[in-house]
Amino acid sequence: MSSLMTNAAAMTALQTLRSTNNALAETQDRISTGYRVGGAEDNAAYWSIATTMRSDNMALGAVEDALGLGAATIDVMYTSMESTVDTVNQIKAKLTAARQPGVDKGQIQTEIARLQENLLSIAESANFNGENWLAHDGSVTNKSVVSSFIRDTAGAISIQTTDININTTQLFDATGTGTGGILGNAQTNGNTVFALDISALTDSAADITTLEGMIADVDEALVEITDSATVLGSVKKRVDTQSDFVSGLRDAIDRGIGQLVDADMNKESTRLQALQTQQQLGIQALSIANQGSQNILSLFR
Repeated sequence: MSSLMTNAAAMTALQTLRSTNNALAETQDRISTGYRVGGAEDNAAYWSIATTMRSDNMALGAVEDALGLGAATIDVMYTSMESTVDTVNQIKAKLTAARQPGVDKGQIQTEIARLQENLLSIAESANFNGENWLAHDGSVTNKSVVSSFIRDTAGAISIQTTDININTTQLFDATGTGTGGILGNAQTNGNTVFALDISALTDSAADITTLEGMIADVDEALVEITDSATVLGSVKKRVDTQSDFVSGLRDAIDRGIGQLVDADMNKESTRLQALQTQQQLGIQALSIANQGSQNILSLFR
């Protein structure tokens, strides 16, 4: 039946064209934003998961920055401790050379004094961002470095830290007088690495015994310093490993979010071409359907 009041063909063509235009707008939005799921209206479940993962990734970014700061601090302390080990080894070598009868112990002491000054300078220079774990007053025992951000299966979050007992790394007291710490405290035989002086010693049996006691005390201090360097080295390795892990984890989360919400541009470009063709055909079909009403006029001529 032909009707002037109701054009069923035009209505069908219009409905099809409207559907095509909606799909085309959706595809164009995906292409312009790069997202298949740009909001909760697109896919509530995926959007919720992606939003939580993005939030966690931002927190991991802060953890990565904190790890970088911690790694830099530890690296300064570790480098200074390595220099300390080398300097104390030189002092030990000088004392061993002084054990040889007939050597000028005053001259050797001059060299040792310079090395002792270097030790204090190294400890006081081991400063990063206001932190110094080698020359401090001992009022703070532990330093914490943020190491990870964790969300458990129940959704609860926690921040993990790595603790370092800086009393084990103290070389001097923070007063700068060369007292306290491994190098400023007396060892078993009553000698301190920073204050020992061999200039007055002779080749007598008693002085040789005193000198050997100094060598033993320096060696004892060297063992403590080496242990401290080992602690710092192990923490440095742990922080570096954790930093690499956090960096890799952030990349994995980014890829996971992309799998959920990113648009496949190859697919969307192909879909765009198809929809544009459908749109043109829909406009043409609507035009043909509208012409059907004009054909009714010919019946009355």
